[in-house]
Amino acid sequence: MEVNEFIKKLFDRAAKAGFEASEADYAGSEEFSVSVKNGEIVDYSVSAGMGLGFRALSKGKMGYASTQVLDEDALDLLISGAAENAALIENDDEEFIFVGSKSYPEMDVYNGEIDRITAAEKIDMARRLEKACVSLDPRVTQCEAVEIMSGSSARRLVNSRGLDVSFRENYIGLYAGVLAQENGEVTSGSAIRLARDPKKLDIEAEAAKAVKEAVDGLNADKAISGEYKVILRNDVAGSILRTFASVFSAEAAQKGFSLLKGREGEIIGSPALSIVDDPLNPASPGATPFDGEGVATRRLDIVSAGRLNTLLHNLKTAKKQGVETTGSASKPSYTSPVGVAAHSMHVVPSGLSPEQLVEMAADGVLITDVQGLHSGANQISGDFSLGARGFLIEGGKVTRPVSQITVAGNFFELLKNVTAVADNLDFAFSSVASPDLLIGKLAVAGK
Repeated sequence: MEVNEFIKKLFDRAAKAGFEASEADYAGSEEFSVSVKNGEIVDYSVSAGMGLGFRALSKGKMGYASTQVLDEDALDLLISGAAENAALIENDDEEFIFVGSKSYPEMDVYNGEIDRITAAEKIDMARRLEKACVSLDPRVTQCEAVEIMSGSSARRLVNSRGLDVSFRENYIGLYAGVLAQENGEVTSGSAIRLARDPKKLDIEAEAAKAVKEAVDGLNADKAISGEYKVILRNDVAGSILRTFASVFSAEAAQKGFSLLKGREGEIIGSPALSIVDDPLNPASPGATPFDGEGVATRRLDIVSAGRLNTLLHNLKTAKKQGVETTGSASKPSYTSPVGVAAHSMHVVPSGLSPEQLVEMAADGVLITDVQGLHSGANQISGDFSLGARGFLIEGGKVTRPVSQITVAGNFFELLKNVTAVADNLDFAFSSVASPDLLIGKLAVAGK
């Protein structure tokens, strides 16, 4: 059945079934990936899919159901599934089907040039990436993985109250993981990049990045345990911010899962720290003109010079707190319930270069990789203890590599200890990002 016809029939049946309002979330996607090793294809995947999520209000309760087939049977299953789901809801939270914003921002993040790249050309790109990785330095013995990927997605949100918004995007990307070996020691390096424009996917530059990371880490030693000035490289800082991003959710705060509950207007970070959520930034993988409830998105200043301005809200959490939604309703897929999350969160860059941060650190540690973010970080308390590697900073210069160290601290204290922020913000692959951050003090355990 054609989508428009299916949605019309769905809403008609929902009204006859007694639902007060209903919504259809239609999504389609296409994905491609190819991996090579020693010039040969080791994995090749092409997939396409679609689905429709249905949510509807029954006696004030929100019921959910979904389907991947648009036929008469699916209509009945969606209606009965949503009704059964709504009947199981025990809380009294007010639920919403949104009528729509007055206007929506224009966004252009679909590039037809990506569609014109053939599978054969992507395979050649993967081989070129592998060749670049193994030819740059004799100490690079092999590539752990080399992959070229691309994808596109389209979404349409329609409801019985007049909302009808849609959005589509696509990307092309790469991943390279390499191993370097010297004197019996083996180190790894990697590069990952997603791009909206194929011309900005620089294969040779990303290969050089992966190789440099692996080779520079050779002959590493442990740092002497102690408190150091620490620079978190942009990808590391972004990973830590991504791990603790839920603390800015009003939903988490209202459920008692965030220590920022009720702290709007307070100073929670250093004057050097500002954090925004900017869904209108086309460079971010999280760019979107509307949120999971169909509310128009906008740039949101979450933290300004250390002061917490707002938590992130959807319609439900905003009503509970007596404020307006921030357009932060999260619905990662058509099957997901509505939650709260940032779309494109990042630390605001300054005018300082990474080299200037190193000079400011004088003596410290540059962290270029952390491990254990899932197991070694507590999103509620903010405590973390992470395996790490990087480089010593001595006399304002990066000197020798260090590995097998542990960095430990607390995310909320980290925010207060941000001494300086660099200018190298980079949405390489994630919708949560940061420039390099200089932290005034952080515990490092080594030897």
